[in-house]
Amino acid sequence: MKCKLKYALLLPFLFSTKANAQEIKAELNKEIKRQEKISYILDYPQKIKGNVPLIVFLHGSGERGNDLEKVKAHSPFTYKNLIKEPVAILAPQCPENTWWDTVTLYALIKEIQAKYKVDSSRIYLTGLSMGGWGTLKLAMEHPEIFAAVVSVCAPTDRVMYANIQQYKNLNMKIFHGGMDDVVLPENAFNFYQKLHPVNPSAELTIFPNDNHNSWDSTYSNPKLYEWMLSKRK
Repeated sequence: MKCKLKYALLLPFLFSTKANAQEIKAELNKEIKRQEKISYILDYPQKIKGNVPLIVFLHGSGERGNDLEKVKAHSPFTYKNLIKEPVAILAPQCPENTWWDTVTLYALIKEIQAKYKVDSSRIYLTGLSMGGWGTLKLAMEHPEIFAAVVSVCAPTDRVMYANIQQYKNLNMKIFHGGMDDVVLPENAFNFYQKLHPVNPSAELTIFPNDNHNSWDSTYSNPKLYEWMLSKRK
């Protein structure tokens, strides 16, 4: 009987608490500052008058860490001799155990623009694997910056699909290996299927015999750099 009495006494208190609850609808509108820190290599041509084009390259997960020499692997750095005009190549390094932070990447590009003579109408973005994902994410968030975008064996996600209209005015090429068992080629097929209706000029290239290392077939082709550097914002 005592137990039943305790519950009976509690019930009015519970109903009273619920009745006195207040629902507040509001918004936070406040500038929040954060520290940006990222290491990078900038290959900048010497003895050049005027502004130069800038290629931003984002590496894959295997090159994360604090050894900057790693960022040159599997990249346009390897094929600089195929680029027929002076260009600057910017290659940041993603910290260990993280993915690309596009807020930091955007801040870095703006910093390079402020410090060096960069042609703002000729900024190009490319990346492979995890860097391909970073390429698509950064292009989605800031399509106004880039004259051309090239993703290689990139994972894709639902946020990109939901914001597919962001890519509609971009010059884009997508590359993937048909035998890729690390990032499945369905990532490229599905993304391109969403992209093509809003951006019919975008191109998808599948290298049928390539596994995950489709970056070799992509970056070793001189026509890629000719196409890229022919585009202006």
